[in-house]
Amino acid sequence: MRFLENFIETPLAGAIGWTMLHSLWEGAIIAAALGAALLVMRSARLRYAAACIAMAMMLGGFALTWIHLLPDGQNAFWNLQSPALHQWNGQLASNAPGYWDGDLAAIVPWLAPLWIAGVLAFYLRHVAGLRALYRLRHRGVCCAPECWQSKLAGLSARLHLSRPILLLESSLADTPMVIGHLRPLVLMPVGILTGLPAAQIEAVLLHELAHIGRYDYIVNTLQRLVEGLLFYHPAVWWISRVIRTERENCCDDMVVSISGNAHQYAVALAALEQNRWSGREPAVAAIGGSLVNRIHRLLYPKGPSNAWTPFFAAIALLVTAGLCLGAWESGVRGGVHAIPAPHSQPAEAMSATYSKWLNEDVVYIISDEERAAFQRLNTNEERDKFIEQFWLRRDPTPGTAENEFKTEHYRRIAYVNKHYQNAGGRQGWQTDRGRIYILYGPPDEIESHPNGGPRQSYPNEMWAYRHRPATADLDVFTFIDRARTGDYRLSSSTAK
Repeated sequence: MRFLENFIETPLAGAIGWTMLHSLWEGAIIAAALGAALLVMRSARLRYAAACIAMAMMLGGFALTWIHLLPDGQNAFWNLQSPALHQWNGQLASNAPGYWDGDLAAIVPWLAPLWIAGVLAFYLRHVAGLRALYRLRHRGVCCAPECWQSKLAGLSARLHLSRPILLLESSLADTPMVIGHLRPLVLMPVGILTGLPAAQIEAVLLHELAHIGRYDYIVNTLQRLVEGLLFYHPAVWWISRVIRTERENCCDDMVVSISGNAHQYAVALAALEQNRWSGREPAVAAIGGSLVNRIHRLLYPKGPSNAWTPFFAAIALLVTAGLCLGAWESGVRGGVHAIPAPHSQPAEAMSATYSKWLNEDVVYIISDEERAAFQRLNTNEERDKFIEQFWLRRDPTPGTAENEFKTEHYRRIAYVNKHYQNAGGRQGWQTDRGRIYILYGPPDEIESHPNGGPRQSYPNEMWAYRHRPATADLDVFTFIDRARTGDYRLSSSTAK
């Protein structure tokens, strides 16, 4: 606590506090100017450039104000040491009407530790997001089919991209996205490459390649850094929203200019949104921004610009001006609550529901690689997405409402639990007959000898399967009840 009090008394804390207050009206002016510019601009590239310039001006204004408010600042851009500013800062004590009595000057330095806490909180959140992207890049991924790798290389050549770009399928990603700049990676959710028409997939890949060619990953990272520094300013978040919207519009325009079919691309965007399960926003993705507005813009390119743009600009101006005026009139009497820094969340323990799914529901059909990948997941959100993709990979008719494989699998489990539960207490799915039935379905023929037969003195059953995939024309499984308790065990001659 003593350290905090000592810091509050330093000139640095005062400079930070006054810089935050000054940035309110500076940002309001910049946001109003951007709103006016957007009213007359129609080109997505110009609107994007204007928003990026406005964001840079917000950062530049904050930096210049802070530098010139430091005690050793020289060559001020404007006269920050004027008597009027001294009166506003409360440095010139006076009892005359209209002068500050020094209360505001005592409160303003306390804004500095709150700002530092907020910046750390937003940057820790950004680091957590980068870690999540790293997991997406290395977990639950597999190489896309060679034909699409070649197609991606051809599309890259059309956009004059010289960097090698890797295309992977992910069981955790819920939307196509680009990760990285020096070694860019395009992630496609599992099932998209087989569930959409080829022309629509090409349009989606063109969109992601457009992000790479425009260096959007770097710009997005810098944008998040500015958001963290100026997290308290509503104008910054409005400008960021404009940047992200126009960024997607620019990539959409590139796709339409190359493919020449706006309607088909709009259908692809709508199909991607149907496969999206969460609201998590990746670094740069194909369905970022407002999907409805993007589709309307693609189908009606000559329509008017967004009518809400001046409204948001006016709101940003009024809010920031109101905050600044409130600081002038009330001396910030209300106090400010610090933004708590996020704590690192430990990996969520696997609940009984997920353990049952892994060790009971799919124990016979999940591969060793899939089991290991599922056990490495840390959160329930990741597990839910894995399970969704697990069934999607096995769906014989992707794109339809029903997953026939999943329906049949759970029907088989229900059947064996009803018919093959034995006296020893084992459930039907745990028995040998239950395992074979779940794996291969009902046999074509069953030869049952409950009292033994000429070839076997113990009760036994023989199940015959014809034309089972990847086997000979006829497979016979023999089950023997050696203890005569109803617990039929797979014969060692046929057990695998």
